[in-house]
Amino acid sequence: MPSRLVLGAGSIAMALVDAISEGTDPLAVVTDDEHRAETLRADGIAVTVGDLTDRSLLDDLDVRPETVVVATSDPAVNAAAAETARAVFGDAFVLGYAGRGATDAQLDTLSAAADKVLDPASVLTDRFSEVLDDEGSRCRHLQRVFRDIDGHLAIVTHDNPDPDAIASAVALGTLAERAGCSVSLCYYGDISHQENRAFVNLLEYDLVNLDADDPDALDEYDGFALVDHSRPGVNDQLPEDLSVDIVVDHHPPRLPVEARYVDLRSAAGATSTLLVDYFRRLGVELEESIATGLLFGIRVDTKNFRREVSAADFEAAAHLVPHADMSVLQRIEDPSISNETLRTLGRAIDNREQEGSVLLSCVGELSDRDALAQAADRLLDLEGVQATMVYGVLDGTIYASARARGADIDLGEVLRDAFGQIGSAGGHADMAGAQIALGVLDSVDDRDESLHDIVRSVVSDRFLDAVQSRSHRLLTDVYSGSAYGSQRFAELEPDSEFKLVDDAAEEE
Repeated sequence: MPSRLVLGAGSIAMALVDAISEGTDPLAVVTDDEHRAETLRADGIAVTVGDLTDRSLLDDLDVRPETVVVATSDPAVNAAAAETARAVFGDAFVLGYAGRGATDAQLDTLSAAADKVLDPASVLTDRFSEVLDDEGSRCRHLQRVFRDIDGHLAIVTHDNPDPDAIASAVALGTLAERAGCSVSLCYYGDISHQENRAFVNLLEYDLVNLDADDPDALDEYDGFALVDHSRPGVNDQLPEDLSVDIVVDHHPPRLPVEARYVDLRSAAGATSTLLVDYFRRLGVELEESIATGLLFGIRVDTKNFRREVSAADFEAAAHLVPHADMSVLQRIEDPSISNETLRTLGRAIDNREQEGSVLLSCVGELSDRDALAQAADRLLDLEGVQATMVYGVLDGTIYASARARGADIDLGEVLRDAFGQIGSAGGHADMAGAQIALGVLDSVDDRDESLHDIVRSVVSDRFLDAVQSRSHRLLTDVYSGSAYGSQRFAELEPDSEFKLVDDAAEEE
């Protein structure tokens, strides 16, 4: 038995029939146009010829549809046919097309009979409003900047990019190419996280790994765009005075952002959400690899829609799902774990120390900084733990990754309080990171302890002091810093070789 019924065979109805005829549910059509009926029958569609408003005709159909679409070119017929369909198929969902020039009375009749009404005048008005509103103006501005870039555009992610940054770069690159730009998708550092490597390999993204030691690495580019971070030289290795054309990011900036085009929407949980909005507003079809990447980027940055998620993130994900390859997503999310990551997780567990509901762990020397974020996430699952920070040393820099659950603390602000004067830090309320050059600790003379012990003391004490100053709920006992606590290092000047992290960016 057909489960879908279309009343009418005008241009709108025919386009609709053509779009849905490939579905698995049977389809039937009623029309008063014998010529159109023959065309539809030739395509294997069940057609009845007669008066769409005749109740006896609809009663005699061997049809009990779940959905009825009324779509002729005559508003009066649409209103009457919708009334008849409602009377005959009381439980069906009725979609009514008003037709051009429908009167108020006809629209009222159609609205009373149909579950959903499509009025071409309203559709056009809504579409024009969407194009001409602030968001539509934003899209037009972006396209103008693309067209003004005469030559090769470098779209640069933050260092050691995560899926949100990578997917956003790929999507923005697609839009730039449509506007006539030649594009390279660039990053500094490494893609070392096993999920991220699988992500890039399975989706076959073509990325350029820039060499920070090559003085000519940027010479071939005529324009620069930053995604998932907002300032050159901050969490990337671009020159700080580089002229930037485009910035698209969802992290809240602490300082003004300078570029010809800036889109900063901190309410969104992922930069990928912003790119979905561009594709939707510009009417650009989503290729499978792009949709899959953007969906994974949103899922990772929102921790599967559990962290700093907004309605826009859900809407973007819903828009992506029909276009994404879910089997590839499954393969990305279940990669093998490296031996180094496993060792780091083991050290994080063995070296954990807990103060109230705050857990800290120093893992010592690192070869993969991405393992810190994974360890901080895993330790947050321990009973009685509300916040974690895991840190270690790599190439003369202390890297820290912190996680929290609940609303008792803003980790981004805590890490800025703790390490902003001796390094750089930032992030979200429940996910943040920091970097501190070891050189600042080498300035401490006459110490009896090893540098490793001082690192543990300084990092842990400064973090706990900052937590205590912002929350009296996480530390059940009043915490007292050790001899190497924050007071001893409060006057240290920032090291000139600090490696900075974007105030709101943190690796996954």
